[in-house]
Amino acid sequence: MFNSFFGKFSTDLGIDLGTANTLVYCREKGIVINEPSVVSMNTRTGQILAVGNAAKDMIGKTPGHISTVKPLVNGIISDFEVTEKMLRFFIDKVHRDSFVFLPRPRVIIGVPLDITEVERKAVEDAAMNAGAREVFLIEEPMAAAIGARLPITDPVGNMIVDIGGGTTEIAVISLGGVVTWKSLPVAGEALNKNIVQYARDNFNLLLGEKVAESIKIKIGAAAPLDEPLQVEMRGRDMISGLPKEIIVNDDQIREAMSRSIRTIVENVKAALEITPPELVADIYERGIVLAGGGALLKGIDKVISQATEIPVRIADDPLTCVVRGTGVLLDNPDLLKDIALPSSQEGINEKRSAYA
Repeated sequence: MFNSFFGKFSTDLGIDLGTANTLVYCREKGIVINEPSVVSMNTRTGQILAVGNAAKDMIGKTPGHISTVKPLVNGIISDFEVTEKMLRFFIDKVHRDSFVFLPRPRVIIGVPLDITEVERKAVEDAAMNAGAREVFLIEEPMAAAIGARLPITDPVGNMIVDIGGGTTEIAVISLGGVVTWKSLPVAGEALNKNIVQYARDNFNLLLGEKVAESIKIKIGAAAPLDEPLQVEMRGRDMISGLPKEIIVNDDQIREAMSRSIRTIVENVKAALEITPPELVADIYERGIVLAGGGALLKGIDKVISQATEIPVRIADDPLTCVVRGTGVLLDNPDLLKDIALPSSQEGINEKRSAYA
């Protein structure tokens, strides 16, 4: 009763609960939150000190009693309590300017394709405990396809490659469902680790992950660039233990990331191999769409296009495709009902009624 009363005054939300970033879409306002999925905690008191950008700035700089936690690994909740607190922080932040003192929004959350029933229940419970009155789970590639304005309900093949922070999800969608798919734990964070490992192996230089990410964004590329790029790589010399700076170019960073990029490309080809021929014909005509932050890597569309011999395009604002897809579903309850994953709560209620 109270939930429905407060729900009338709460703003329904769409959430892209990503490994690297969490984005929140608010009805009538658009994307209101785009912050890293990082939480800073005082381990002595259990108190949350910072969430999002403020917490990310603390990574690698905290004293012993403060820990910075990434509560999501490969798009899956690895720390339930911290995820719940992070979601509560974001829900309260959205409603801060309203007069609702106990927000009870309806929430749509994007989840990975290979999520298990237990992991699905963890996402639902975390959102409910954080203040949601109703939770709908949507497969991330489906939400990304909707955000990219693909005709997912038509009888045509739509292929989307969502390269996120923790996972790359490849899906062929037709008639409102995923026909074939591949999910692999190789994405943005794996590329960062490739750069860290390359610096260690070739220059005896110990890099922080934030520095590696910055280098990837500035000069990282999947294909050779027309104009060479260079950037400073700063870290700790593993031999002397002193600070050290070297200059690296885009060729070196491309070499560092080559294995992970090759893995993504091979899985795109593998997904095409198991796709029905009628849908492959549609994809050949319509092309492959890239979404997620990894789609911003220079030349990734060229590399996939050359390997598959299919046109590849990058979605408009690929970083926000998933959360914009959840926003579309907030305004289209009929489509949401058709494509939402079954709720774990329904299964529990059915079991209770069976035993009653």
